[in-house]
Amino acid sequence: MAREAAGRPPEETLLLWKREQAQLKARVVDRDTEAWQRDPAFSGLQRVGGVDVSFVKGDSVNACASLVVLSYPELEVVYEDCRMVILTAPYVSGFLAFREVPFLVDAVLLVDGNGVLHHRGFGVACHLGVLTDLPCVGVAKKLLQVDGLENNALHKEKIRLLRAGGDTFPLLGGSGTILGMALKSHDHSTKPLYVSVGHKVSLEAAVRLTRGCCKFRIPEPVRQADIRSRDYIRRTLGVPRAPTPGQERSRKSQNPRVCPKGGPEKATGEGRPPAGHRTQEPQDKGTAGAKLHTTKTGCPASPVQR
Repeated sequence: MAREAAGRPPEETLLLWKREQAQLKARVVDRDTEAWQRDPAFSGLQRVGGVDVSFVKGDSVNACASLVVLSYPELEVVYEDCRMVILTAPYVSGFLAFREVPFLVDAVLLVDGNGVLHHRGFGVACHLGVLTDLPCVGVAKKLLQVDGLENNALHKEKIRLLRAGGDTFPLLGGSGTILGMALKSHDHSTKPLYVSVGHKVSLEAAVRLTRGCCKFRIPEPVRQADIRSRDYIRRTLGVPRAPTPGQERSRKSQNPRVCPKGGPEKATGEGRPPAGHRTQEPQDKGTAGAKLHTTKTGCPASPVQR
């Protein structure tokens, strides 16, 4: 049985986290800092990383943090690493073990979550970017309703007017600040992605890069990180593989995913490039759950929101 979700942290702990966010927020850079970011084809960019956390239904303590690095522009996996983590602090700590990965030199990270599109203007993409000093882009699957942004009829009408892959509209908050962009990432996608600045990248470059990494709706680095974190949990627990895309919705509630009860484990072969490894990939993961204020499996999000 999965570990029960942890209770709300003490107020003094929440205040400490908020204070840390405010201090780190002052270090966010929301402009292009690398030469490749100003090139229309991103010439000079060789690697794009994707990070993802897969949670467990009914368990807000154990999770699987995944990092995948892809070549660019080929979008072939050159490195992968999955680790079980215990979320006793804001979940960004689960990613910091990846800071010394040599493949991240001269790379950019796409994060399954928000950047400045956040209640306090400092989501997980900002947090991770500042602590790793890497360019980071927040890519969320659902709209985080902050600063007057609402998923209302007007917002849905703007989505309907997105005709082709690459079409966008700005996410203008009530404060008059553009917090991000809604992006139709694929011609056949019916739901946009919500792209925001994480660190050391402009919004314009963040949107272009996200679009350039999409074979399906979800950008390939994030999609591969999600696939591998879920697969690692299944292999660790011996849980049957997920159903095919056509069966996924009807069987989702019958096959809950659970993480080990124990502490973090080191993955077998952890940190090695997947030589000769090929994963059978589903088609566009489409509306696989977002990890903004709920997780892909329905688990409550950790104390610091994405």
